[in-house]
Amino acid sequence: MVSELGLAWPHLSWESLCHLCCPSQLVTSWSVTSMCIQAIPFREGEKTEESSATLREMRNVACGILAAWAVTTVSPVIASNQVRLPPLSNEPNRCERAFVGNTIGQANGVYDKAIDLRFCDYTNDKSNLKGKSLSAALMSEAKFDGADMTEVVMSKAYAAKASFKGVDFSNAVLDRVNFEKANLQGAVFRNAVLSGSTFNEAQLEDAVFEDTIIGYDDLKKLCLNTTISPDGRAELGCR
Repeated sequence: MVSELGLAWPHLSWESLCHLCCPSQLVTSWSVTSMCIQAIPFREGEKTEESSATLREMRNVACGILAAWAVTTVSPVIASNQVRLPPLSNEPNRCERAFVGNTIGQANGVYDKAIDLRFCDYTNDKSNLKGKSLSAALMSEAKFDGADMTEVVMSKAYAAKASFKGVDFSNAVLDRVNFEKANLQGAVFRNAVLSGSTFNEAQLEDAVFEDTIIGYDDLKKLCLNTTISPDGRAELGCR
């Protein structure tokens, strides 16, 4: 490894790095208690004088490496950008709550009670979901294939890995929805609001985007999805 000052480093173990950071301590075990690492002393009294700029520079870089290791070890969710979801609701009729929706749901994802629709099946539902407010609903891995979801409000919904094949989203408000890895083949987004929504690794073959409302930056990201058909790319204006 080469430092910022061009110094060649040998391969160092974590113990060696800690000795550079804490030369007065001999370390045999570790304790990560916050965003920094605290060495647990085994024997005290050994002091090393840092008489050169080289040693000081090596010590600073070693401490930086240890600090970075502590952050990724203590906060794996932050480091890997994973999404933490609440436990699955044990409410007996939780899937039927989609037919009622959020009675005070608005565009900012406000709701009176969380709607947990994970793993529910609404295949070919043509009447119960239309126009409902499902703001901030948890919809991951649910099935909506062939359903009529026209004029639905799904602001800030989490729909990763859900299936919406052939769903009609005409005139729907779908802003800030997470559609990561969702199946949206043949979905119709005619005159739907898609601003702020993400479609990473989503399947969008034959999806219709006629008159879709979406921000420029969001459009650029959406156009990176290679599953969008030529007609869909033309409707979106992808270059």
